Amino acid sequence: MILILLGPPGAGKGTQAKRLMDSHGLVQLSTGDMLRAAVAADSEVGKKAKAVMERGELVSDDIMVGIISDRIDEPDVAGGFLLDGFPRTAQQAVALDSLLAEKGRKLDAVIEMRVDDAVLTERITGRYTCAKCGAGYHDRFQKPAKAGVCDKCGGTEFTRRADDNAETVGARLQAYHAQTAPLLPYYRDKGLLRSVDGMAGIDEVTRQIEKVLTAA
Repeated sequence: MILILLGPPGAGKGTQAKRLMDSHGLVQLSTGDMLRAAVAADSEVGKKAKAVMERGELVSDDIMVGIISDRIDEPDVAGGFLLDGFPRTAQQAVALDSLLAEKGRKLDAVIEMRVDDAVLTERITGRYTCAKCGAGYHDRFQKPAKAGVCDKCGGTEFTRRADDNAETVGARLQAYHAQTAPLLPYYRDKGLLRSVDGMAGIDEVTRQIEKVLTAA
C-alpha cells in the first residue's frame, strides 16, 4: 500500500501517520529525513544534493525524485509506505507517478485531512508544554487540573513554541493552501483523492481513514 497524506501543519498528520504505520506496517518516508540520509550515505544522488545545499539553493525535483527512487528500492518499504512532504506541486506529482510506474508500483490513495483554518489556528496558538516533563496542554481544550501546575510532575513552569503565534500559523496555512491547491484536482481527476474531517477527534479521523483504505 502506498499513500500520501495531505494536511496543513497542526492537522494531526503525524498522529495519523503513526497509526497507519502501526496498523498497516507502512514506513513513513519524510523528504527531509531521506535527504539527510542520502547526504550522510554519500550516495551519487546524495553528493548532488549536498553540492546544491552547500550553495544555499533548493534541491531540484530531479534530485529529490532520485533520492525517493533509491529509498523505495530498499527492502523495508517493500510492504508499502506513506509519503510525507512530497509531492508539493503538480509537477512533482507527475514525476512521482512516472517513478512509481517505472518500478511497477502505484499510489493507492491520497488522503486530504480537511480543516477549518480559524479553528486550527486556535488549536495551535493555544498549546503549551510543561518545561520540566514536556506534558502538553492547551489554553482552552486541555487545561491542567490546577491552574499553573502540571498534572504529571507538579512543575510550575510552562513554555510555548516561538512559532505558535497567529501570524506565523497564518503564513504557514497560506503557504500550504497555495502549494496544495494544484494537487487536489490532479489526484481527484485520477480518482485517488479522498477527504476526511481533520477537525474530528483523533479516533474518528482514524476511523474515516480506515474506511477510505477499505474502499481503495
